[in-house]
Amino acid sequence: MAKTLKEAPITTASARSKLSTGEYARRLDADAAIWYRRGKRGGVWFARWRNHGAGANYLQAPVGPANDVNDKPADGLLTFTQAETQARQIIATARQEAKAAAAGPVLTIRLAVETYVAERDARDTRRKGRTVRSDAGQRLRRYVLGQDKRGKQEAVPAAPLASIGLHELKESDLLTWRKGLPEELKSSTEQRLINDLKAALNGAYAAHRERLDPTLPAIIKHGLKAEKVDSDDAAPLARDNQILSAAQVGIILAAARQIDTEGNWDGDLFRFVVVLAATGARFSQIARMKVGDVQRGQGRLMVPSSRKGRGGKIASTPHPVGNDVLDALLPATTGRGNDENLLERWRSKQVAGSIGWERAGRGSWQFASELQRPWQEIRKQAKMPAVIPYSLRHSSIVRGIRANLPIRLVAALHDTSVPMIERHYGRWIADGLEDMAAAAVVPLLPQEGSNIVQMHRGAE
Repeated sequence: MAKTLKEAPITTASARSKLSTGEYARRLDADAAIWYRRGKRGGVWFARWRNHGAGANYLQAPVGPANDVNDKPADGLLTFTQAETQARQIIATARQEAKAAAAGPVLTIRLAVETYVAERDARDTRRKGRTVRSDAGQRLRRYVLGQDKRGKQEAVPAAPLASIGLHELKESDLLTWRKGLPEELKSSTEQRLINDLKAALNGAYAAHRERLDPTLPAIIKHGLKAEKVDSDDAAPLARDNQILSAAQVGIILAAARQIDTEGNWDGDLFRFVVVLAATGARFSQIARMKVGDVQRGQGRLMVPSSRKGRGGKIASTPHPVGNDVLDALLPATTGRGNDENLLERWRSKQVAGSIGWERAGRGSWQFASELQRPWQEIRKQAKMPAVIPYSLRHSSIVRGIRANLPIRLVAALHDTSVPMIERHYGRWIADGLEDMAAAAVVPLLPQEGSNIVQMHRGAE
């Protein structure tokens, strides 16, 4: 086309009026052109471009009827400028589709998400030592991929987004999907879902960027960016009733010991709650602690780093604790190897042919839900119906802030970031700094009847 195409004056209505019946072209690039076909009753626009795949040498597609009256926009009629813009879009889309198809099966949102889910399921299976389905996989199946009926759960159809190819993905596609999410979905769950989808799409682009448009990361970024929340309506992460005093933490621990004894936990439940309170760490971190992480000589516990983020973290964080905590952990460390799991619990199985259960060995804690039932009993015993396990983490962070520890140190001890601490615990930071600021206040105004003599000012 670059060597043989003969261009014609078709850019204005006046120029086109002088043409006879036939087809006339205007080059768009070396392999594409916009064409004008003049007929007895008017003209039409169409695009034609070289086909680099198998089949015909050229492909073409209609653009629309031409405005041969003037060069102003009109309903249903296209000026040369309008037709050129649409033709370029048609050709660009066709080329993207051809490029995607030529490199193998078309990469769809479904394929990207399924690959990501498989990776997450495999990772969680390795970590837990048994076949499991990841939380990310469950969310994405329910709200993107769709899922069949399972037990009491109804079948869920796939989202329209799943069938869209990555090469044709638009920001509006992602925004439409977000608007279609259930209104009753918790904001935290929705954000995790969005983060999972973003990771899946970015992972697909990283693996196949030679097949995809370079603008795809920007489309993903803006289509799935976190929504701004009105600060007046934002709910704080740590509410007042979840910040416990040292005395209240003591009541929780006493209740945990009582429930442990009554439920024949053999100290397993009590020790887990003790470490939760002493470190403010997350369930998943504590569940991975080893016997060697109890360093009695240094008066500290080594808490494994969380698996949140992209890596680059230190393996564990030292957290100073008192002798009372170390004494409570003695039964879990005495006579055991450093590489064994620190905190374990009894596992039970149903006795064959009966409704009874019997102990079937010990194993590590696996899911935060394992605390749900005993925690109900703990807070009932403590007469704190609103307290949740995460209260112990909130309280540990606020304790550090009130002790005027550097915010960076508080963040490091709790495996989080300074911006996260400032965003969610800003009120307690301000309260702690107020006492320090008050100590720096000095009298500024002179007292009446004092011997203060005003100094003469020099010549101005």
